[in-house]
Amino acid sequence: MFEKPLRNGSQTSCARCGPLVILAALASCAVIVRAAVYEVGEGQPYASIGSVPWESLSAGDLVLIHWQPTPYREKWVIGRTGTAQSPITIRGVLGPAGQRPVVDGQNATTRLALDYWNEERSVIKIGGSSIPPDVLPRYIVVENLDVRGARPPNSFTDDGGVVRTYSMNAAAIHVGRGEHVTIRNCILRDCGNGLFVTSTDGEAARDIVIEGNYFHGNGNSGSLFEHNTYTAAIDIVYQFNRFGPLLAGANGNNLKDRSAGLVVRYNWIEGGNRQLDLVDGEDSILIRNDPGYDETHVYGNVLMEPAGAGNKQITHYGGDSGATVNYRNGTLFFFQNTVVSTRTDGTTLFRLSTNDNGCDARNNLFYVTTAGTGLAMLDADGVLDLSHNWMKPGWRDTFGTLTGTINDDGTSVETSAPGFANEAAQVFEPAPASACVDEGGSLAPPVLPDHSVDSEYVKHQAGRARVGTGTLTGNGTSTDIGAFECRNPLDFDCDGDVDLDDYGVWEACLGAPQSPPAPAAPLQSVQCTAIFDDDTDGDVDLMDFLALQVAFTG
Repeated sequence: MFEKPLRNGSQTSCARCGPLVILAALASCAVIVRAAVYEVGEGQPYASIGSVPWESLSAGDLVLIHWQPTPYREKWVIGRTGTAQSPITIRGVLGPAGQRPVVDGQNATTRLALDYWNEERSVIKIGGSSIPPDVLPRYIVVENLDVRGARPPNSFTDDGGVVRTYSMNAAAIHVGRGEHVTIRNCILRDCGNGLFVTSTDGEAARDIVIEGNYFHGNGNSGSLFEHNTYTAAIDIVYQFNRFGPLLAGANGNNLKDRSAGLVVRYNWIEGGNRQLDLVDGEDSILIRNDPGYDETHVYGNVLMEPAGAGNKQITHYGGDSGATVNYRNGTLFFFQNTVVSTRTDGTTLFRLSTNDNGCDARNNLFYVTTAGTGLAMLDADGVLDLSHNWMKPGWRDTFGTLTGTINDDGTSVETSAPGFANEAAQVFEPAPASACVDEGGSLAPPVLPDHSVDSEYVKHQAGRARVGTGTLTGNGTSTDIGAFECRNPLDFDCDGDVDLDDYGVWEACLGAPQSPPAPAAPLQSVQCTAIFDDDTDGDVDLMDFLALQVAFTG
């Protein structure tokens, strides 16, 4: 989903400019801009990453780092700027079996022509250098790399030729300064922090997209202060990432964030002291003053709590600096998530730092493998609103003393099991006839339309459209509880059979061969193909009817 065709360059041409636009286009016609392509690896024009002239990259330049059997033991800084139309892209070229090129910080060398600070804190750094001159990097893309090895006692050779040791908080990728930065389809592992994004009172990182990556094995044994990701920015999106367990013995969180405008959607997050630690922007008044600071959106995720992992809390929201006036004293919108806990000593869904911190929790599936009494909603403080969630009967307000407020509107579904398609294989879609099918409610008005749930996570590091099926309503179809919609081929209403109800919907989807379905509203074309396109050729025709006949139960 996240790999894109190699872009070997770009140019601007006025070959088709008509006479009425020639004058307006003269500036772009005067110079044809050709982006440079730097190909790195065995048998390539550049044998090493360090031979690339990083200090002189320009907008549109493309650095292609080819997979090779041995790791690249090199590190560098990206201190140049692209544009929205022509970003600077650093792309790994995958190996024959889909392997990402490995960039290993252990015993790495640095291009001597570069000069940048905090070298001990990263393998790849974005922003913060003397050579190239210190500018704010914008429109930077890093994709398809496997970056590792930035933690003590590992050492590296710096840009002055001196051997040094990494710091405890070293990261695979450190965004020291940056706007419009995308980290895509990478593996960031075996470092102090997998990803670190910095903001200060004077300057905040902005518009960061983190998608389709795999974070695991980060942190330091015995330390609470390093995490799989640790970010502070204005407008940051995590989507379609896989977060695995941290280093054995590490006590950090899986995703720790201090941002404004944070969106965490369609991720798989497993383990950590907490899966989500969403706290105050202690280092940046720009973040704290941003209009998006007091609204955080978490939806469509799978959050897994293994037995014995970290503390009992899944999500912490508010702050941890002690300066409560600076906390995220707004609302955590937490919806359409699937939480699965196998721990035996109790699971607490939310720690809200103070009673000024609120959470609106809707359409979530909260599953513990223990009895329902092993699930608590709150640690103590905060205001929690519950609507249309699934959980086992017997759940508790808290395992301690409730000093906050829980508002339960009585719409949640409580049964002994959620009815997963295959729990043992971690297929957490609702099976046909699951108690979660069609039981979701409306989302909170403030989240719409920007945060409508239109996708699902696909194992691993990918996604697909979330296609609502089930009971047709005037607005389309009703919503299933949790991160996934039930998808049972040919069984549109997901009730465990293929009967006349399903046939009626199929008939509405029927169209001409090689033409996408065009059903009458509220039915949608994507719903038709997701359930009834048996031969996956993009239409619903008489060839698909053969499969319906075979499956038909009457």
